[in-house]
Amino acid sequence: MRVPLYLQPRLEPPLSSLLEATPFLHSLADALGSPLNVLLPDRIAENAERFRAVYRKHHLTGRVTFAHKANRSSALLRRLAAADPASVGVDVASLGELQHALSCGFTPDRITATGPKDPAFLWLAARTGVTVHPDSVTEVEQLAELVRKFALPRVDVLPRLSGFEAATGSGVSGVKVLSRRSRFGTPVGELGTLLDALERHRDAVEPVGVAYHLDTTGLAEKAVALESCVAVMDEFRARGLDPRVVDIGGGFGVGYVEDAAQWERYTTELTNAVMGTRPTLTWRGHGYGLRNEGGTLRGALGLYPAHRPTAGPGYLDDLLSAPAPASGRPPATLLLEHLYDLAVQPGRALVDQCGAVLARVLDVRPTGSGDHLVRVGMNAGDMGLEEHGVLVDPLLLPREGGEGKGGEGPDGGEGPVGVHLVGNLCLEADLITRRTVYLPRLPRAGDLLAFANTAGYAMDFHAHAAQRQPLARTVAVVRDGGSWRWCPDEDYWPITQSGGPAS
Repeated sequence: MRVPLYLQPRLEPPLSSLLEATPFLHSLADALGSPLNVLLPDRIAENAERFRAVYRKHHLTGRVTFAHKANRSSALLRRLAAADPASVGVDVASLGELQHALSCGFTPDRITATGPKDPAFLWLAARTGVTVHPDSVTEVEQLAELVRKFALPRVDVLPRLSGFEAATGSGVSGVKVLSRRSRFGTPVGELGTLLDALERHRDAVEPVGVAYHLDTTGLAEKAVALESCVAVMDEFRARGLDPRVVDIGGGFGVGYVEDAAQWERYTTELTNAVMGTRPTLTWRGHGYGLRNEGGTLRGALGLYPAHRPTAGPGYLDDLLSAPAPASGRPPATLLLEHLYDLAVQPGRALVDQCGAVLARVLDVRPTGSGDHLVRVGMNAGDMGLEEHGVLVDPLLLPREGGEGKGGEGPDGGEGPVGVHLVGNLCLEADLITRRTVYLPRLPRAGDLLAFANTAGYAMDFHAHAAQRQPLARTVAVVRDGGSWRWCPDEDYWPITQSGGPAS
């Protein structure tokens, strides 16, 4: 028997307690179908408070804004809307998200608008008084034209910047740190043109700061960008502008796998499997970006670092504490000295441990090669952990509620057993996991698989009704003494908690 390779999920309360409530979760899936998204709105408020604690540690002011694109839930947004207005907001990246945020209780002063902006999105943002993050001079001009045409009040803007660079060290030994190219934001090399546009349209827009978007988790790149933004704010002031906010976007990360050793072992053995020095670990030898070319390892591992010793608020703390590359001074110190507010836009990190996807086991059959295919009542679009490069084990929730009872491994005994998880679409590519997943026993039809920590991008980001398969319903659950209560996501309001039945 092959030695199992686990990637056990990192679980914290209340999600850990919820996933132990097997009869309750089965009752939800029985009533509402498979797949089923289960959310914990109270946890997102706790996560926001953890970010705020980092602000307090560094004596900084500003707002934590949730990147709405990470999850479309109403319950999560309404729970955040009930938090401290001065401390918590929401960032929207489409007209629909803006309408949703307003309907969930956010006032315009707590909303920022980023992302690609069509005229309707820009108009509603301007009409309601939302702060806009223009990505270019063209967007500044489009916004100004709308303000004048419809006689609207001036709109607060935080133009987004990109293309940062800085030299570390001194002399010929200095190392240039570059931020990777982004399709968002105005390159700092074109700052003069941007400032000219902002001055030209002062009757329509009010620059209140600057922002950046970096598609990276590299601390050095983010520190370069933050340090550069502080310098850019000085140029704004030299032009007679009055900037107050530096918005550093998101990208704070989440730790999905509990054990670092499991993650290191799996990635090492995956490399060995690609090179042919051990049996394959995946369906049809998929290498997650790695390939064997004539005995030479090629490509790059396209996986999210699922074990992260520092993520979320801890990552922000590290970013604010570490010396910035050019000045050698901590970014928190630079912000404090200039009396600037700090804004952050966590998405994945703010919904860390906020939910799970439940999927009913429909069928289990052997492949003829010693493995088993487990077909579940969902498809790859319903639960997109692998779509975002995240590898983590699901939890088996037996129908009878007894962990591992009555199950059989591949040789007739109890597990563990390696399986491939496949979806409900009539497509070869509909794989829930490309890798072999090890479960404590062979599942049976009627069991549930719980995919933990899916609220960030994995729960509904790619959801579609292909082949007329149903879209997942979403419920909000809250702890009520010793039991759980639930309600449909759209029926959750913080003032009533939930109106559904108890477990």
